[in-house]
Amino acid sequence: MNSVIDVSWLQLAMFSLTLLIPVAMSVQYRLMIGKDIFISVLRMGIQLGLVGIYLEYLFALNSLVINTCWLLVIISVGASSILSKAKLPKTRLLIPLMAGLTIGLLPILVILCVFIVQPVPFYNTQYMIPLAGMLMGNTLSGNIVALQNLFTAYQERKSEYEAALSLGASPRYASRPFIQNAIQKANAPILASMATIGLVTLPGMMTGQILGGSSPLIAIKYQFMIMVAILVVLNISLALSIEYILKAALTKEGKVLVQFRKNGNS
Repeated sequence: MNSVIDVSWLQLAMFSLTLLIPVAMSVQYRLMIGKDIFISVLRMGIQLGLVGIYLEYLFALNSLVINTCWLLVIISVGASSILSKAKLPKTRLLIPLMAGLTIGLLPILVILCVFIVQPVPFYNTQYMIPLAGMLMGNTLSGNIVALQNLFTAYQERKSEYEAALSLGASPRYASRPFIQNAIQKANAPILASMATIGLVTLPGMMTGQILGGSSPLIAIKYQFMIMVAILVVLNISLALSIEYILKAALTKEGKVLVQFRKNGNS
């Protein structure tokens, strides 16, 4: 296979000018997302730069302590981002959400590293951190969709919820239709993506490996593995996050203590 073709910093900077297109569309259609685009791209650049430095200089260390700290950073930043995008308060919900994400991520990550990929040592930075990043990154949107739909239902279907409570249903039972709908909608994008992989799309991990010189067959095996892992981590984290969040957001009488905020600030 051919070696990877490098892209110069100048070429990358020139290509970044294409971002003027979505910014212009925001102005034209009054979408009010120009600031969000700028902040997101800036954060992405800084974060990728930091990750690049981390991976460039710390691969040789293969430190379990450093990798564990990095996983905690991934989970905490991911949980904070989910709540910000879902416009929910971090003070009450950050710890429950982090708990759900952690329990959803770590067992699957251990299975991948210890029994499937089997790098030496099992916490090898080259494998553990990219795998954790892909799994967490692909669960963010699902958790955002689920929480948005769940707490929207409490507002828009308030009468239905209160009627169930008045008939003697527990808050958890009265919330069941909302939870079911939230999890279904959160799963829809990943299931649609899985159904079209290979025919409509060539996913990022597979494409990256092929561009990096790997055999297409090896890339296919890794892509299948990571998509299954993403689906499993998403559903575990969804179920646990919702359970933990509802314990923090609902009183024993069924009162909803959490409301949407008008902005993403904590």
